[in-house]
Amino acid sequence: METLAVISYHQPVTRAEIEDIRGVSLSRGSMELLLEIGWIKPRGRRRTPGRPLTFGTTDAFLSQFGLPSLDALPGKDDLKGLGLLDPRAATQLDIPRPSEDLDSDEEPLSEGDDAASFFVDHMEKDE
Repeated sequence: METLAVISYHQPVTRAEIEDIRGVSLSRGSMELLLEIGWIKPRGRRRTPGRPLTFGTTDAFLSQFGLPSLDALPGKDDLKGLGLLDPRAATQLDIPRPSEDLDSDEEPLSEGDDAASFFVDHMEKDE
């Protein structure tokens, strides 16, 4: 759920950016599970070395959590009002607003480039 929250608020976001925000490495199955459930999807590729995939949420995510759009995600005032955010920490916290638009450093996925594979066994022999 923490990974999903990072993706929903910081989208478009790469796997490395998620790990940087969380401060820990993602387990192998975290992203795969969210992809399988259909709550996240590959959005594009960063215009940086390695061209990492960027991820964002799907309509299934919005539907599952009863959100009409990304603008309906709770902001800082909402979280403080629900008692989910310490008022002392809130002054130093900035909650980003996600966007469904491509970032300036993001390229759209090309045809057939929407499959996110995180593990490729290069040692497996062809049969």
